[in-house]
Amino acid sequence: DVWILDNASSDDSFKRVKENFPRFHFEEYNQNVGFGAGHNINLKKMNSEYILILNPDTEINSGVLSRMVEFMDSHQDVGAASCKVVLPDGSIDAASHRGFPTPYASLMYFLGEDKRYHLTDKDIESPHEVDAISGAFFLIRKSVLEKLSTPGFDESYFMYAEDLDLCYRIKQAGFKVMYVPDASILHHKGVSSGLKKHSQEFTTADIETKKSSLNAFYKTMIIFYKKHYEKKYPLPVNWLVYTGIRLKWWISNYKLRV
Repeated sequence: DVWILDNASSDDSFKRVKENFPRFHFEEYNQNVGFGAGHNINLKKMNSEYILILNPDTEINSGVLSRMVEFMDSHQDVGAASCKVVLPDGSIDAASHRGFPTPYASLMYFLGEDKRYHLTDKDIESPHEVDAISGAFFLIRKSVLEKLSTPGFDESYFMYAEDLDLCYRIKQAGFKVMYVPDASILHHKGVSSGLKKHSQEFTTADIETKKSSLNAFYKTMIIFYKKHYEKKYPLPVNWLVYTGIRLKWWISNYKLRV
């Protein structure tokens, strides 16, 4: 089954896709409730064992779905998995293969060492466990979602980091999150927000959309840290983390790019 939710689009795309794909399930919402809340509307209605969360700015290569389901079938301890997510320039989408942003990992990333933040020391051509994968291609078991204290995405996040948060909770529940590189998709990342360098030429996002997306990008960092890390670290560390996020936020406002 294919489920599509229209998050209050302002053109005729939803009408056209319903006309061209009558076998799909469609939901129309009259306001933009955000990435996580939008997906949760459909997640509650799905009954299949496997659910694939897929961004609309992706292109799936032949055989990807069958390969990923085959992998999940043979690894019952895996709660969620991603294939290789490739950007238009041929590089790997770093968000699909990353570690959790602990204070130490974030500090080392800021200083130029990336093996903890994006797991660059891993063999990128072999299947392996990661901390988190991207919502651009997020294959999860329905049964795992139902075991979480909060099934589905945390709707505190309007956009960004809701996939990171979901991975954190999946691993807390005792399941693995895996990266499977022998299947791949193409991701035209940043089309909706207009904040990525490579998407500047074809994004339709206006200035207000870019600003709201930028604000959401940094707000989610604060939400995630407060939820999962603040109680684990002393006050001086927390102060440094929040100060660093707000400083980066302030600088990014001038470029409108992340």
